[in-house]
Amino acid sequence: MSRAISPSATRSYGLARVCRVKLAEHIRDALKGSPWVGEGYRKVWARLRARGIRAAGRRVLRVMREEGLQVPVPRRHARGPKAHDRSIIPQRPDEIWATDKTGTLTGEGMASIFFVLDHTTAEVQGIHAARRGTRWEALEPLRQGVRNRFGPYEKGLVLDRGLKLRHDHGSQFVSNAYQDELRFLGITSSPAFVGEPEGNVCAERFVRTLKEQLLWLRWFDTVDELRAALQEFKEKYNREWLIQRHGWRSPSEQRERLLQEEAA
Repeated sequence: MSRAISPSATRSYGLARVCRVKLAEHIRDALKGSPWVGEGYRKVWARLRARGIRAAGRRVLRVMREEGLQVPVPRRHARGPKAHDRSIIPQRPDEIWATDKTGTLTGEGMASIFFVLDHTTAEVQGIHAARRGTRWEALEPLRQGVRNRFGPYEKGLVLDRGLKLRHDHGSQFVSNAYQDELRFLGITSSPAFVGEPEGNVCAERFVRTLKEQLLWLRWFDTVDELRAALQEFKEKYNREWLIQRHGWRSPSEQRERLLQEEAA
């Protein structure tokens, strides 16, 4: 025997339905107005709060799931124990940088992409693309970052700063030329464990963002065109990309906040 629904319960359900529909509209507006693609519910929740729209994060997740607004995520296989059980995120910027390599297809063939970013703020310090992924091309983003952050390029420039560079065991990064350059600048080499990408997770996470927000969305006829787009993406990413562990601040905003706290 079916149960009768009281008029008050019907009114409550109708009100809840209207609120849910309205929230779904706000979520669509937030996704449409974002300069990025494929943002998850946490960033949508943060953007709604910035607009004065209050809703629990779990409710935003539920509405996005019901409305089909989530990005499909591939299933992952279970892994064994992690080789790293400690944090690699220091409290101050310019203590640990990370570097890595990825690539994309262009009208001139495959191009290698190298970058350097800060572990604390996630700022991209330098980024570069080249036809051949040699050790000399791998040094270019490091040189960009050192010049932009510390000044004229010279021997021992960052020796007294205690800067470390996290990298994997790619042939470019373990080459004599690359390691000699690190010693020349006074940067300590900090290789991750073999076969454990968690040790270079900051760089790995940026590779995913770079692919999802640029490399998988655009075609580049030349490597020069790709190189210019990477520089533009670097500025946009540092200025506008929201990061949860920063309290939904961009990398540049996080650096400014940390420097202000240190000066206070």
